[in-house]
Order: sequence, then C-alpha cells, then structure tokens
Amino acid sequence: MSRNLLQKGIAIAVVVVASIYGVIGLPTSMSGLRQNMADRLRLGLDLQGGTHLVLQVMVNDAINAEADQTIERLRTTLQTREISFGSITRIDATDIYAEGGVEVQGIPLVPVDQRSAFQEAIDETELGWTYQRGEPGSYRLRLRPLALAEIRQQTLNQSVETIRNRVDSLGVSEPTIQERGQGEFEILVQLPGVDDPARVKEIMQTTALLEIKRVQAGPYSSRQQALQAHNGVLPVGTELIESVERPEAGEPLVANQWYLVSRVPAITGRELRNARPGRDENNRPEVDFTLSADGARRFGEFTEQNIGNMLAVVLDGKIQSVATIQSRITDSGRITGRFSQQWANNLSLMLRAGALPASMQYLEERTVGPSLGADSIRAGVLASAIGLAAVFIFMPIYYRLAGINAIIALLLNMLILMAALGYVGATLTLPGIAGIILTIGMAVDANVLVFERIREELHAGKTAVSAVEAGFSKAVLTIVDSNVTTVIAAFFLFLFGTGPVKGFAVTLTIGLAANMFTAVFVSRFMFDYLLSRQPRQAAISI
Repeated sequence: MSRNLLQKGIAIAVVVVASIYGVIGLPTSMSGLRQNMADRLRLGLDLQGGTHLVLQVMVNDAINAEADQTIERLRTTLQTREISFGSITRIDATDIYAEGGVEVQGIPLVPVDQRSAFQEAIDETELGWTYQRGEPGSYRLRLRPLALAEIRQQTLNQSVETIRNRVDSLGVSEPTIQERGQGEFEILVQLPGVDDPARVKEIMQTTALLEIKRVQAGPYSSRQQALQAHNGVLPVGTELIESVERPEAGEPLVANQWYLVSRVPAITGRELRNARPGRDENNRPEVDFTLSADGARRFGEFTEQNIGNMLAVVLDGKIQSVATIQSRITDSGRITGRFSQQWANNLSLMLRAGALPASMQYLEERTVGPSLGADSIRAGVLASAIGLAAVFIFMPIYYRLAGINAIIALLLNMLILMAALGYVGATLTLPGIAGIILTIGMAVDANVLVFERIREELHAGKTAVSAVEAGFSKAVLTIVDSNVTTVIAAFFLFLFGTGPVKGFAVTLTIGLAANMFTAVFVSRFMFDYLLSRQPRQAAISI
C-alpha cells in the first residue's frame, strides 16, 4: 500500500472511531449502551411526546404600569415645584397595540408662568414622554415611539427569560422557549417528555405578580357596597380588589370580601431576592420571602409610616391576605393563606424565577402523547429501513461490486450524521428524520454520478485506473454544485423556519457534508485500494 493510501486509511479510521463514540460513547453494559444513545440522540416533542403552548404577552400591562409610575413621579415633581394642577389620570392601553398615556387636568391658563413651569417639568424629568394640549388647562402625555417600542420589546424579552427560568427550575429537558412571529408578542413553548403537563401549564400561565399595597378602607361584602360607600366614585389613586382569603377551620364560610387599596404598591415582586415554602406557627403552608436592599429600604419606610394600618398582599390581582402592620418591617415577609403545600411550592418557584412583567393570554395548546411519538419513530425508522433496503438491493445488481462500495459509503454517511447530531446536541424531530431519508437519496445520487462517469470512461477505452481517476475528477464538480445549492436552501429554511423545519434543515445539511466526505473521499479510497492490489490492466466490476 502506498504512503498516500495509508494516510487516507488512517484518516477514515479516525473518523469512524470518532463517529462511533459520538453515537454510543463508552458503554459499560448493554443498558449503558442504550442510555448513552438516548442521552446523545435527543428526541423532539413530536417523537417523545410533550406539551406545545403559544402564549401572547399582554405588553399593554407594562405600558399601563409605566404610566402609573410616571403619574406618581409627576405628582411629586409638580408638588415640589409648587405647580398647581387638578388631577392626573391614566389613559388605559386596552390592547397590545394601544399606546395608552397620562392626562393632566387643571393646569392654570393664567398665570402663564404656571403653564410654562409645567412644560419645563415634563421636558426635564419625563424624557420618554411627549405632550400635547387637550381641553383648556389639560395636557395629554404619550410615550415617544422609541420608548414605547423599547418597553414592549423589554417586556417580551423579560417574559421569555422568566418562563425559561421557571421551566429550568422544573427540570424539563431540552425545552424550546422562543419568540414566535413578528410584532405579535407571542412566545412558543415546547416541553418534550414532561411528566406532569398540567402543573407545567399552570405555572406557565400564572403571572405570579406580587404586590404589597396599603388598605384604605374595607372590608366590604360586595363591590357594589364598596362603591356605594364612596358615592359611586373611588378616591384618586385607589382601586377595589377582591380578597380570596378563606376562613380558619371551624369558622363559617363567607363570600369573598372587597377592599379599597392604593393603586401604586409599596413594593412588588420585582424587589424579591428569594422565596421559599415554609410553615407558619400553626403548621400551615406559607411562602417566606426576602427583599433586595432597595426593596427593604422602601418597605421599611412604608411600614414605619403606617404602623397600625392594614396592608394587603396581592397576587395576580387578588388579595391573598390582609394584616395589620405592628412594627417596622424591612427585608423579609411572608404570604399566608388557606392554600395547599403544592400551591406554596409552585408559588415559591414562580417568585424565585421572577415576576412576569405582564399577564399572558393563552392562545394555543397541543399535547402530543408518548404513544403517538412512538408511532412516529416507528414510521420514520420503517421508511428509512425500506429506503436503505431498496438501495442495498439495487446497487449491487446494477453496479455489481462497485455497488458494495456505495453501500459502505452510505452506511458511513449515516454513522457520521448520527454522531454529528450527538456532538452538537441537536434534537431529532420527525422532519429531521425526513431530512435523513432525503440524505440517503442524495448520497446514492452522488455515487451514481461517479459510477456512470467511470462507465463512460471505460467505454471510451481507458484503463480502470484512468477511468476511476477521470470519473471522480469530472463528477466531483457536479456533486459539489448540487450539494451546495441544497445547503443554501437548507440555510434559509433554518433562518426563517420554526423548530421542526429547522430540524429538517440541520439533518439535511449535516448529511450533505458527510456525503461529500463519503462519496468523494471514502469511495475513491476503496477504488484505489482495490486497484492497488491488482495488475494495472485489470478490469473493475462496475
């Protein structure tokens, strides 16, 4: 064997060994072999079952929250600068495309300096807002387009990250969590192989927005009673919230009560540093939480100024518990109520993962059972086996011994493809299996191009060595051209496609790269090796 052939043989052997390791690793037993293969060849949602969710982020909640914070800052600024005004109210952003805003009424038309001072206050302190005059003595503030787009995108990004943190805390393997579509503020969540989809969906759809607010009045037996107590008009900066507290064991069951609370919370879940489930003095489930340094400072000031007053712990717009402030509270607190230990565990997980900046609207759900995934695997494997069997039968009959060459190259192509999927940690889906089947066809096509070119050279009277040399050198450009154009198409499928389409593009691209190696390099090596062991004028079986 020549030195050149020896070097090629060593290179091929290295690739084979590396590919085998990429598929099965270093198993110590038969069960270890199966486990290694399962760990390396991850299955997607459509193959192992799981949950598919599409959630829409209600970004208008974040816009309304920004407006509330602006109202508080603006009220403080105007009072500090001694600028007279009547009221400051929020213009609700009612859907994800609405801009919302803030309306300030009662700015004096005379003297003029009051109006100018107000405009200066806006220009100096509220840089993200623009204003225009409305009715006499009133102004409407709206977020600048750039600030509005930034709030929406940050809300979407934070929601994706928070959901990812929650899923990671649950230990779901290989989840898909990403933005879906353009401008719809939707999140695609795919959770392959989940053991408890009901719990995951509950956690995914719960915002877990914690707010601690001062109770202004109440309780009331109904919303109507609360409105009647204030002549149908709530005081500025307040809102009515329903309480979902349950009575102690043995106490009579009463209808949910309502409280009048401040609209702006003293602190929110965004100031949380940690949350964990615990037990209260009566051994009932509770959630203990600690606050960040800034949250502890503000909560300490709030509780110190409101000793003797009541505060409400509000979770997702419902009051979980109401308590009287006995003393200054700084960096820790607890959420108590009549709930189960599982509920406390879930709430702690959601709070640790971070509060979602906006509520979620549930758009789509699909649950794929493991039996359906198993059927897909069987169908895909059967299709691949039939394709391989057809190739194994046809190639030796039509191309004789050269057909065996093509079969060996094809098997090595499949081995390299599966090893590459294992090394890069790709997830195999049903479209991915389709990409593998297509790769089988294209791999055989490359061999057919080479073999037909070799036959033409032999019919032209060339020797076997010259025919093989000319066959590979003339066919390789055609093979490269067809593979490169297909890879370009696969690139755009990966760039613009969704998860399953990307899986198809990945397997097809890896298969084509392996095809270039096996059809041109490995197949040529086998021809050269056989010819090197025969007389120069010997014929080849093709």
